[in-house]
Amino acid sequence: MLLAASIPFLNEMVALFVVSVLIAYACYRLKLVPIAGFLLAGVLIGPNALGLVQNQELVDVLAEIGVVLLLFTIGMELGLQKILQSGRQIFLGGGIQVVSSIALVTIALLSFGISWKVGIYTGCLVALSSTAIVLGLLSERRETDSPSGRMSLAILIFQDLAIVVMVLIVPILSHDGGSMVEVLKVMGEALLLIAFVLFAARKIVPWILEQVAHTRRPEMFLLTVVAICFGTAAASSLAGISLALGAFLAGLMVSESRYSTQAISEILPLRTVFNAVFFVSVGMLLDLEFILENKILVLAVAAVVLVVKAATTYWSVTALGYPSRIAIASSLSLAQIGEFSFVLERVGRDAGLSPAGLGEMGAQTFIAATVLLMLLTPFQMQLGSKWGKMLGNRVGKPNSKAKNEPKHPESKPALEDHAIIVGYGPAGKRLVQVLQDRGIPFVVIEMNPVRVKEMEAEGIAVIYGDASRPHVLEEAQVHTAKLCVIVINDPSIAPRLIHQARYQNPTLQIIVRTRHLENMVILQEIGADIVVPEEMETSVRIFSHVLGAYMIPPEEVERQVQIIRAQDYGVVRGSIQEAHLMVLQGLDEDGMHTRAVAVRSGSFAAEKTLEELALRRDHGITVLAVRRDGKMFASPSGQFKVHAADRLVLVGTATDFAKSADLFRTQSELRDLEAHQI
Repeated sequence: MLLAASIPFLNEMVALFVVSVLIAYACYRLKLVPIAGFLLAGVLIGPNALGLVQNQELVDVLAEIGVVLLLFTIGMELGLQKILQSGRQIFLGGGIQVVSSIALVTIALLSFGISWKVGIYTGCLVALSSTAIVLGLLSERRETDSPSGRMSLAILIFQDLAIVVMVLIVPILSHDGGSMVEVLKVMGEALLLIAFVLFAARKIVPWILEQVAHTRRPEMFLLTVVAICFGTAAASSLAGISLALGAFLAGLMVSESRYSTQAISEILPLRTVFNAVFFVSVGMLLDLEFILENKILVLAVAAVVLVVKAATTYWSVTALGYPSRIAIASSLSLAQIGEFSFVLERVGRDAGLSPAGLGEMGAQTFIAATVLLMLLTPFQMQLGSKWGKMLGNRVGKPNSKAKNEPKHPESKPALEDHAIIVGYGPAGKRLVQVLQDRGIPFVVIEMNPVRVKEMEAEGIAVIYGDASRPHVLEEAQVHTAKLCVIVINDPSIAPRLIHQARYQNPTLQIIVRTRHLENMVILQEIGADIVVPEEMETSVRIFSHVLGAYMIPPEEVERQVQIIRAQDYGVVRGSIQEAHLMVLQGLDEDGMHTRAVAVRSGSFAAEKTLEELALRRDHGITVLAVRRDGKMFASPSGQFKVHAADRLVLVGTATDFAKSADLFRTQSELRDLEAHQI
């Protein structure tokens, strides 16, 4: 008989996740950012409130894992080339922000009679911003590669590098150990590690991932990516560098591989779980009783920190020649105290230092102000872009600055009205040839590393990855695609892929190859527009050969083939002929911008008149025709009422279709999107 074993900390973990889910859901209903929900959950379950979780050390370990995974994925998304080309932004922009923050705080505290050593220590605490929160929000809002996002990231990278020096300087300030020799030694080790990362990114890591990818085992690929992530983080820790910075360097190494897209898609689910724990752990530090007793002090300190951080960041960004709109957005994004300041505060405590020299009162005020500013960060970032546009023409002579705005590394060229081909077997190869001959833009998604290498050698745009993963489809720019053609042989992937592609782009036309007739209705119900069964096409081919052997005239053979197809494809929502007419229509400039969009039950477009949809007026899209029950209604009037299962033949640009996507999403899909955007 097996006895149930008790798992240490199980009850605390259950309380952590259950309360986090409940509060995060409440925030979703109230249209608050999820991060705010996790911070509030931490406050509620922490030792200073309900006390459901007492083991702070356990939560801190899980939170550290979350930060490591976040920085690892950010490193992969940005890529080594972009970082190497952003050296000026990192060292000059970040240097100005950190040094000026420390200087302002030190001068302010000196005026109150506080020693310069305590002033520098406190300034170091204030100078750091929250890498986890800022990059997490930028990633959620898809602004990591925006001008303000790149500038914020550059400053955050410098701050993470500066932590190495700060941790060594703090004991020197207290005369409690350390020396400049030790500082130089650790900095030398850090430079050696960075040099190794540059070498490994080009020579070692791509070769390792290449060998693992050839095994075609997803679990082995995931384990390898995780090993690279935590292995590099551990090595950086041994060299005296923060785990987070080491993880970021690991991400840069993987970014140089052709397999980076799939690596990100594997890590994202893990990152989501552990990141939530990080924000909960920060909330657990807050002492509500202390805030209530010292609310004026906490609010005043938070306000001063916000002004200092916003001002120094604004100055550092404009000093590089950026316009005010970018400087304002960056300054509000970084106007908080970071998670690594907690580490620095503990180092100072051990060395006999405290924030502003106020002892325990200073430490508690520092923690309370930090958590408060972290809670405000999502709202500050929402205001940043709005204020940037509104004030950009009034502050800092933006017009003259804009002319000299530094150039950023070029992003991947945008694709519009392109075809996404999933699979590069015989059918995929033939389709690629046709599209190349006609000059139609496309991108291929393939999981076979041999085929990926072959396509890269031929100059074919290809992404290595599982096409059913959201990140892989985003990398293929699914939001502006016209077609998704699924020609893989794995029937288990097609339903997930159709569902995900339809969710991300409801105007996308999806053509799927399947082996058996019985799968056709299932794939249609999931969201496929055209389903081509191999079983039926094989039967048609055999039938043609048999009749040909008996010298039946070709025109009669073709007539019989059409009869068979008409009978057996009757179960399909759209016939092969319809695919030709409505999807590949003309394959000229007009045809590129034409789409046949299925109206699904529960979508906004269902049961609305064309006048109510206002496609032309609000979205620049023209309705050419409506297909219903096999009948075509050409040039319908504004009073024409659209029903579920209708297919609208529309003309517009890829951008227009992307902007109108919500009209064709179901209510549940709209709620899901809202949850990701708030």
